[in-house]
Amino acid sequence: MKIIPAIDLIGGKCVRLEQGDYNRQTNYADDPLEMAKAFEGAGVRRLHLVDLDGAKAGEVINLPVLERIAAHTSLQIDFGGGVKTAADVQRVLNAGAQWVAVGSMAVKSGTVVEKWFEEFGAARFFIGADVRGTQLAVSGWLEQTEVEIVPFIQRYLQLGVNEFFCTDISRDGLLQGPSTALYEMLLRECSGLRLTASGGVSGMNDLAELQRAGCTAAIVGKAIYEGRITLHDLQQWNSVNETRV
Repeated sequence: MKIIPAIDLIGGKCVRLEQGDYNRQTNYADDPLEMAKAFEGAGVRRLHLVDLDGAKAGEVINLPVLERIAAHTSLQIDFGGGVKTAADVQRVLNAGAQWVAVGSMAVKSGTVVEKWFEEFGAARFFIGADVRGTQLAVSGWLEQTEVEIVPFIQRYLQLGVNEFFCTDISRDGLLQGPSTALYEMLLRECSGLRLTASGGVSGMNDLAELQRAGCTAAIVGKAIYEGRITLHDLQQWNSVNETRV
């Protein structure tokens, strides 16, 4: 299982929100590139880059940060937040992202996203399912829907999407442990699912638990920034898992 560090961006800086609340923001670093380089130095190969400004505004805003990180590291990057059009997808890919992370559009405008798949290939997309209970939230988690997560994932699996990430909003940014039971249910119900867990990871024991549950990867943010998972921990995990491969 891969550990994928998250860098969430507001105003070009690294931040974290509690439960997706923009009024509960903590700033961690002024320069996302230096943070990305530190992750790369610890053996990390993939980065989850989130444009929180873009998610809230409905348009991509922090594209220059993606361009800098892609130009100055070898990290494979998935980037999301504010992607609304095929032109946005093209801009994100041109800026150096390997995948475009899509959440709200996949829920609210599925026919548009299907057209993106036809143009760019479904494998270039990392579909996000952000949930409260089992129902999806969108627009930077500010809008709750009645869309259920299992049929949502099953639909996109049938369309050829390879990877999904699921965030339990009730746990995100609280360091209270991941929603392992939710992920185990999704892996049972959705055949062929490659699932990345997101939200709630508080330490290395949580990561071992997610690995046992069958998750392909785990996105980790606050636990790293608060020092509960160190760069040395990341290095050791990556070394052991690469040896297993």
